[in-house]
Amino acid sequence: MASSKPVEPQSGTGLPRWQLALLVGTPIVLGVGAVYLWNRSKTKESKGTGERKTPEGSASPVQGQDCQDGSAPAGREPDLVTEPTMTANSPLDRAQAAKNKGNKYFKAGKYENAIQCYTEAIALCPTEQKTDLSTFYQNRAAAYEQQMKWTEVVQDCCQAVEMNPRYIKALFRRAKALEKLDSKKACLEDVTAVCILEAFQNQQSMLLADKVLKQLGKEKAKDKYKNREPMMPSPQFIKSYFSSFTDDIISQPLQKGEKKDEDKDKEGEAADVSESSGYLKAKQYMEEENYDKIISECTKEVESGGRYTAEALLLRATFYLLIGNATGAQPDLDRVINMQDANVKLRANALIKRGSMYMQQQQPMLSTQDFNMAADIDTRNPDVYHHRGQLKILLDQVDEAVGDFDECIVLRPDSALAQAQKCFALYRQAYTGNNPSQVQIAMDGFEDVIRRFPKCAEGYALYAQALTDQQHFGKADEMYDKCIELEPDNATTYVHKGLLQLQWKQDLDLGLELIGKAIEIDNKCDFAYETMGTIEVQRGNLDRAIDMFNKAINLAKSEMEMAHLYSLCDAAYAQTEVARKYGLKPPTL
Repeated sequence: MASSKPVEPQSGTGLPRWQLALLVGTPIVLGVGAVYLWNRSKTKESKGTGERKTPEGSASPVQGQDCQDGSAPAGREPDLVTEPTMTANSPLDRAQAAKNKGNKYFKAGKYENAIQCYTEAIALCPTEQKTDLSTFYQNRAAAYEQQMKWTEVVQDCCQAVEMNPRYIKALFRRAKALEKLDSKKACLEDVTAVCILEAFQNQQSMLLADKVLKQLGKEKAKDKYKNREPMMPSPQFIKSYFSSFTDDIISQPLQKGEKKDEDKDKEGEAADVSESSGYLKAKQYMEEENYDKIISECTKEVESGGRYTAEALLLRATFYLLIGNATGAQPDLDRVINMQDANVKLRANALIKRGSMYMQQQQPMLSTQDFNMAADIDTRNPDVYHHRGQLKILLDQVDEAVGDFDECIVLRPDSALAQAQKCFALYRQAYTGNNPSQVQIAMDGFEDVIRRFPKCAEGYALYAQALTDQQHFGKADEMYDKCIELEPDNATTYVHKGLLQLQWKQDLDLGLELIGKAIEIDNKCDFAYETMGTIEVQRGNLDRAIDMFNKAINLAKSEMEMAHLYSLCDAAYAQTEVARKYGLKPPTL
């Protein structure tokens, strides 16, 4: 959630998208060619610039036409009623007259009559007049579009594009028809070409690109995620995850009494842990960072009905979440939550984890219910308020988030993490509300947190993101250096520091070097691969970008995360195809 640590096992990066957007939201970072890769969410609420329902005027410069290619300026109808002022003698003049008559019918909503006129114009027009012919086909496609005859729309637009390969209206009309025909891949290629030709300035085409990318991503992820090989995250990720809980029985080290089984051997000596319960073995494997054996040992405890069944279910569920197997985790979490005689700390922890899982599955109501239930059954548990505060931030309920962080701090005054995240919540509220005095109060709060908790890497990381927003790049860089000094194995920090170099110095080489260092430290850091892929798109290195996105896809920890990554990869594929077919390339850094 609101952390540079991976406090959400299903999140992949552990960073919400808005937090990354805050970090890299300045235009200096973004090449316009990558707008719908980095910044697609901004188009969600846009209304577009108006449907392009109208046919074209003349594609040749004729009297009364204000666009030489026949396209109307954005937001204006083309000239539908231009008539020749002299007797139409040449075939082209007669074709133009038929087209103009068709435009009148189109404007009156008489689409069948319009189609007949455009068909006549096509028949009359000399074949060498390709630009005019392409306009006539495009106009007929516009009339077919009004009749929802999608196959005919595609056929006519194909003719128009064949004669005029960079014909934006025909490409976009074909894209819309292909979407209706469920030809998403072909639709994406067309709308990508349109986006590039329009320099990513038209919200209508951007919205269609976003919609199709999401659909493709969801379809691919649904199939791939179901059949994926579960993958254990890096030890750093796992340790960071568990460090976000302070009142969690299953993450505590083995106690002396737990290191011996209830049964003694013949000489009365305590049995070695290797001979004890599956759960105790799993706990020892945790201490040894031998994480791959934990699920199987917990399963032994559960199947044998051992004394640590509840703990084993919760620990197994936690590792199912860490490897991205929410389907396996949920029944275990449900069982623990419904064990009325189980330790209340176990039940509350299970509710926190199930609530976080629901949030990842975009079920905020179920998530909120679980966090509220956890607060009801274990009112003095700081973890409940800490994690519910993060949920409230994601739901843009910042006042409630601050209240939860305050409650966590009352219960655990030494919780540096909660204090840093409270500052970030207040900062984000002030920043998005454009309140400079409150922004300054939040920034002063960060200074206080890092002064009182100089060993909390989280405080420096979140402060660095706020400093980046304020364009205090030098100080942000210092904060990231502090993070690296405290947590040299945290790959995420290197990614953020690399992005800072792009925004601050436009230093691509140093930025990529730092992100490469992140991958060297943790070759399972999907955030690093995703970021590098996006930068490579902006540089125009699309094959390299696709390779990076594919690596991230294989590491995705949730179906939603995988869908997002597939959409990035599909966008890069589409740009590659557009470059090959049309000789177009998006602007690059």
